[in-house]
Amino acid sequence: MTDRTVASPDLSGRVDLDSPDDVALADRMKAGREQILTELRKIIIGQEEIIGQVLTTLFVGGNSLIVGAPGLAKTLLIHTMARVLDLKFSRIQFTPDLMPSDITGTDLVQEDATTGRRQMVFAPGPVFANIVLADEINRTPPKTQSALLEAMQEHRVTIQGRTYPLSEPFYVFATQNPIELEGTYPLPEAQLDRFMFHIVIDHPPYDEEFDVIRATTALQNPQLERPVSGEDLIAFQRLVRKVPAADAVVRHALDIVRASRPKSPDAPDFIKKWVAFGGSVRAAQYLVLGGKARALTSGRYHVSFDDIRAIAHPVLRHRIITNFHAQSESVTTDAIIDRLLDLVPTPRSGM
Repeated sequence: MTDRTVASPDLSGRVDLDSPDDVALADRMKAGREQILTELRKIIIGQEEIIGQVLTTLFVGGNSLIVGAPGLAKTLLIHTMARVLDLKFSRIQFTPDLMPSDITGTDLVQEDATTGRRQMVFAPGPVFANIVLADEINRTPPKTQSALLEAMQEHRVTIQGRTYPLSEPFYVFATQNPIELEGTYPLPEAQLDRFMFHIVIDHPPYDEEFDVIRATTALQNPQLERPVSGEDLIAFQRLVRKVPAADAVVRHALDIVRASRPKSPDAPDFIKKWVAFGGSVRAAQYLVLGGKARALTSGRYHVSFDDIRAIAHPVLRHRIITNFHAQSESVTTDAIIDRLLDLVPTPRSGM
């Protein structure tokens, strides 16, 4: 049986969720995660860590960038997730000739069949969905990429001076192919920062890849249940923000982020040598929020230092921008994050 009241990591006091309804919802969230995983496994083989990061994105209410070579089921994963959650799904194929209005929608002149009068009518674009997959987002110019910025941050779009709200819950998952660089446009830092996670999908181990090939070359007709609804996700997002985070845990998240900034007095020498720009305020915010979601889905009602550190790579991977020295020495962002975590050790909790 899970203890409903637990000591916070710095032993500053005992905490619990606000009401029995919150506790029941926390149990529902943990069970719902397992039920979603059960349904996804009917189609997606392996990739447990990747699926976990996608689920954390959903429970927090963020957006994520997924990077991986072709054929690693990036699109299939997000589409299947939308099916399991029974959410409206939209896929936008980003190409060099894609226009902002192709994403957000546009005003069209239509004639009223009754009166014969012509009027402007808004035709919603594919961004009007619950889960939007921006496929190969770096294949379109920054002007078109920026059409997603307002949607990702404000959950609304503005067309011709009029604002249209997007249906909740709303998520953007963008994909990139790391192999083909010709004809691509790097995402602006402002847009990258709006992604909660930078999720990297690599080729699976031999046994998993064998199971994938065997399953996908046979007849398949899995029946998917829908254990969690969009309304559930909205409730989970509110619950995540209620989870207590001790000051020591929040400071630990902030210490990691501040140490990643080359101009910070807390920055170590290797950061000053290899990093052009470090983590933003959003990085610390998402470390704490992601830690809260991870705690709840683990059956705990407070955030631990390990929750923060477990998601440091996907949170910081796209926010730490390396310079020429790092590139010339083949120093990766993940290697820099590893050194950061070694440098900023887990505080002693006294537990």
